[in-house]
Amino acid sequence: MVSDKMDKTRVVVVRRTKTYSKYLKQYTTRKKYKVHDPRNEYHTGDVVIFREVRPISREKRWQFVSKVKTSSANSKEI
Repeated sequence: MVSDKMDKTRVVVVRRTKTYSKYLKQYTTRKKYKVHDPRNEYHTGDVVIFREVRPISREKRWQFVSKVKTSSANSKEI
């Protein structure tokens, strides 16, 4: 996840590796998704799974399913 600055919205980046057909060179592409987080429980650095849902706002059409890995910067020890 890239950003958690908005209320109930998180920005997630998906990176993919593609191969150019003529030269067979590999390159990476990325796409940003605005994902709905009603309880503000996901934070920057988390690895997450999300799915498509009905439109929630103009740009939000995604919702979190689960958290795969928690960022070590987010875990606070007391």
